[in-house]
Amino acid sequence: MMEQRRLGRDGPMVGAVGLGCMSFAGVYGSADIREAHATLAKALELGVTHLDTALIYGNGLSEEMIGAFIKDHPGRFTIATKAGIVTQPTRRFDNSPDYLRESLEGSLRRLGVDHVDLFYIHRRDQTIPIEDVTGTLARFREEGKIGGIGFSEIAPYSLERAASVHPVMAVQNEYSLWTRLPELGLIQMCKRLGTAFVPFSPVARGMFGITPPDIGHFNEKDFRRKNPRFLEPHFSANLKKVAKLRDFAAGRGWSMPALAIAWVLAQGDHLIPIPG
Repeated sequence: MMEQRRLGRDGPMVGAVGLGCMSFAGVYGSADIREAHATLAKALELGVTHLDTALIYGNGLSEEMIGAFIKDHPGRFTIATKAGIVTQPTRRFDNSPDYLRESLEGSLRRLGVDHVDLFYIHRRDQTIPIEDVTGTLARFREEGKIGGIGFSEIAPYSLERAASVHPVMAVQNEYSLWTRLPELGLIQMCKRLGTAFVPFSPVARGMFGITPPDIGHFNEKDFRRKNPRFLEPHFSANLKKVAKLRDFAAGRGWSMPALAIAWVLAQGDHLIPIPG
């Protein structure tokens, strides 16, 4: 059985490793509901109990795929979703009460549930004080529509301000052996406030996969085709550095993804990584 960790100070116990569901929307290639459902079934088998999705993942497609699966597997997962990024007509951030409520109601419909366990602000809208945004989320919680409040990619001081209004269940940020910025205060602030830290991309967007990624075979829809770390000359330099780590793992009989995720888990018992 997978180790269990608490999602925030008073949140539910979940598997120490969750599942990020952005890939269900086709960001690495085509979207395939059969593949998504096979992934969810395997996750259940392995003891994964926490799913992370967002409105922006395929404009709700990831949520719809999850909703179709959990209809036949009720109560097996805790679910987190996110809102706050508007893509049409131009990309912007919107944390207004009306927009967040509309987004949340849409997410609940697509997921086929009457509440989600965790609702994140996907990105901060700098025109609205974070205290006001937190107050909006607190009202959703009072209404029973969400179990906890979360923020994605937030600064430590902003988190502290939000927590002065209402406890924050979780904070999400990219974190792995090759993305270490959260160590400059965010992980520590989460620990102090009793907030779970949920690292996304713990296997470095595939760089720490079972085999090294081959950029020549990336699908034309793969968002990594525009990521500087996967473009030359950076990509070849990164492969050389990671090769040493692969040798280290292989010499001990470990897979590269297992090493990468284990390292993240070892950084604190309030960390719940979400590869996917």
